Amino acid sequence: MRHGLILIDKPIGYTSHDAVAVVRRALGEKDIGHLGTLDPAATGLLVLAVGSKALKCVELLSDLTKTYEAEVKLGAVSTTYDREGVIEEVPLKPGVKIPDDITIQNTIQDRFLGKISQVPPEYSAISIGGERAYKKARRGVGVNIPARDVTIHACNVLSYDYPILKLSVTCGSGTYIRSLAHDLGQMLHTGGYLAGLRRTKVGLPAGAPRSGAKAGEWDVAKAVEPEKAIWPKVMPLKDCLGSFPRLDLTAEEMDHLSHGRDIEKSVTYPTIGWYDDLPAVILEPKNGKAHAKKVL
Repeated sequence: MRHGLILIDKPIGYTSHDAVAVVRRALGEKDIGHLGTLDPAATGLLVLAVGSKALKCVELLSDLTKTYEAEVKLGAVSTTYDREGVIEEVPLKPGVKIPDDITIQNTIQDRFLGKISQVPPEYSAISIGGERAYKKARRGVGVNIPARDVTIHACNVLSYDYPILKLSVTCGSGTYIRSLAHDLGQMLHTGGYLAGLRRTKVGLPAGAPRSGAKAGEWDVAKAVEPEKAIWPKVMPLKDCLGSFPRLDLTAEEMDHLSHGRDIEKSVTYPTIGWYDDLPAVILEPKNGKAHAKKVL
């Protein structure tokens, strides 16, 4: 079988698990998982790992950046921060003007770029006290989700006709676009919620070290619907890992790493150790040496 990745264009209404289940049936392969969930209300690029070797890379590949096209509706708030919740209109307070596009972009520039502190929505799958936050929220139990640091690499206005604001957002793993929409609405004094979301790209951030020109940068334009998944669409794992720093290993070095012994090499995390022109091990630095974090 082929170990690698397949690009899926997830339809609205599907959970990420639904999409995985459909692709499992289409390919006749059970060893399939996704590299970052999409909410049922969102559409777009879902990258699936196919085969046991690819599944071992899920943790590594899940840290890639994601690019979204987000539709934010200003002038209202939602209990879930998206259109699935209870929506309440927010009238403009006296003295508050409808923000123009320059004000919006300046607010984004000042408050929502780089590493920021973000509180995930109460209606999220984050575990709080051993239970999903959304389950507590549905019961009316107060949910106190701590803020966490996330990274937003770029956020630009695509179009704006109040109350509809369309953004292009490139962000790191763990970022909630729903929270971004809500928080932006609060900063603009209009309220806001996420009315639509489509993931368009997954890949390394600009300036990240890489050894392949375009490997590891995937676009929804090349994705297929879950039902149309076929084996020729599965990209070989060796092609998918070409964007990561590479270290070619000798037979002796590969033997050492396979048996838990570190080798005298200086690496950064993550570095892919290649043996016989195939990705063989995920390496990380340890005491000035290269340590096998995971053997593929």
